[in-house]
Amino acid sequence: MVGLGKMGAGMTRRLLRGGHEVVAFDVNPDAVAALVADKAEGASSLADLVTKLDAPRAVWLMVPAGEITENTLADLEELLEAGDVVIDGGNSKYTDTLARGERLKARGLSLVDAGTSGGVWGLEEGFSLMVGADEDVFARLEPIFAALAPEGGYGRMGRTGSGHYVKMVHNGIEYGLMQAYAEGFEILERCDFDIDLHQISEVWRHGSVIRSWLLDLAARALEEDPTLGKVAPWVDDSGEGRWTVEEAIQLAVPAPVIASALFARFASRDDDSFGLKMLAALRHQFGGHATKSE
Repeated sequence: MVGLGKMGAGMTRRLLRGGHEVVAFDVNPDAVAALVADKAEGASSLADLVTKLDAPRAVWLMVPAGEITENTLADLEELLEAGDVVIDGGNSKYTDTLARGERLKARGLSLVDAGTSGGVWGLEEGFSLMVGADEDVFARLEPIFAALAPEGGYGRMGRTGSGHYVKMVHNGIEYGLMQAYAEGFEILERCDFDIDLHQISEVWRHGSVIRSWLLDLAARALEEDPTLGKVAPWVDDSGEGRWTVEEAIQLAVPAPVIASALFARFASRDDDSFGLKMLAALRHQFGGHATKSE
């Protein structure tokens, strides 16, 4: 496992609990030490990590998408051997994954893209895995996916690139769901009735047609901070919503909810809205994403 942040550390610990042996590396030695204390084998560098793995190797990347993923892959290409596999579990753009897959294939390596959802709760609840891979490579790695995911929570989406494509659309849908909750709670927050938003979220969680894990997290956020007074109405976007809208345009698919949710995030950077505070709070609850303070 390369990258021991919020997701990578939780995934490593879940693999260890599932009986797997894991060699762990991060540029932060303290992060490595924390996993070594949980029985992972630590590595001091990518080169050290590769030497500690038996061929055929499987190296899982949980590092930020973009330049860091590209640089890490380039370094691994020089260290790995034909038959080895690299799994990109980050939120890389699927077009980047397609190009990288062809590049690694030319060197006898396989690139697997594993769209990963579960956030900071994945260690206990399991990680949803949307995997793009050749069938034989998927079959070889399936025990890893089974250990990470809850029952029924993983699958092969198709060839390399398909996993990140499905995760892109998954996150676009997430944008729309979160926006709907945010707008609803803002209406409630502004109304003339003296109502308790946390109580409403708890009632909705039990039997309501709009109950969901996101609603569970909304209830948790409102229990911790009933007015969301500690959260600024500034909502970041990490790319997948933009890519989903771009893909919808390319395919001529009307996606007004996802597009509007994306534009609402842009608008949040110059606004003061309870609904946008709720969006920021939800991102923090499920993914540990940093929020801005008031």
